[in-house]
Amino acid sequence: MSRAAARESPFDRIVVVFNPQSTGDAPRAAEELQTELAQRLPEVPVEMRPTERAGHARELAADAARRGRPLIVSVSGDGGYNEVVDGVAQSGSQDAVCAVKAAGNANDHRRVTAERPLVDAIVAGEVRRIDLLRLTIGEGDDASTRYAHSYIGMGLTPVVAIDLEKGGKGSLREIVSVVRTFARFRPFTIALEDGSRRRFDSLLFANIAEMAKYAVLSESGRPDDGRFEVITLPHTAKWRILGVAIRAATRGLGPQPTAAHYAFRTLKPLPLQLDGELLTLDAGVPVRVDIAPHALATVG
Repeated sequence: MSRAAARESPFDRIVVVFNPQSTGDAPRAAEELQTELAQRLPEVPVEMRPTERAGHARELAADAARRGRPLIVSVSGDGGYNEVVDGVAQSGSQDAVCAVKAAGNANDHRRVTAERPLVDAIVAGEVRRIDLLRLTIGEGDDASTRYAHSYIGMGLTPVVAIDLEKGGKGSLREIVSVVRTFARFRPFTIALEDGSRRRFDSLLFANIAEMAKYAVLSESGRPDDGRFEVITLPHTAKWRILGVAIRAATRGLGPQPTAAHYAFRTLKPLPLQLDGELLTLDAGVPVRVDIAPHALATVG
């Protein structure tokens, strides 16, 4: 590539974030990405940034985003990419661009949003902006914020995720974990903004139309339309829950209501999942989910 062509790249460097201790193929995938980028984009430097602990990807991404015009590539599943996206969003940078190279058990975001092979997209340098989900926990000076690229879920979704982390990932173990979760799952109750209380088996805010490898959540959800889908499963018999899961995996759930804002208060401690990252909400805290329009610059 000529120097003139290299100057046309929107990136002054490419930062590859990966977990060297990953039980999957992240280290190998990161090395392969570095090699291919060196061949096809030789005048844009590539920096390898291995993580050292949980949450480190968030710190590495935020630090990289504050300097220059980086492309920050997370070689990971959805959970690892969540850290990178959140770090960049929290940094306040308007110049950093994010991308993900799938490596891990869950890669819903890459699978749903990819328009071409990743390296082709990086070489083309065509940056587009998509929405993020912004989660705010608490109020005033005590409020904390987290961002999600694909979904925020409560109820059945995070409970299954917790079981998978305990039981291990893999097709047979996944089946055992899901069956075990259905057997002992309990619904949860939240207080909405108008003071009413709602009892759910599952409550999901989705920025993409598919998740969990096969489930089709909506017919028209897009990550750049300024809205998120609100997929609710009010408390019902367990056989009905299973029926919803089968319908999502086979023919989809059909049209879903959308919103740009959803607020509630927890009544008891409540597990929550952001793109595969797990956290627990304390009892009695106000929670709000908002769309952050075109908050993330990306290629893919």
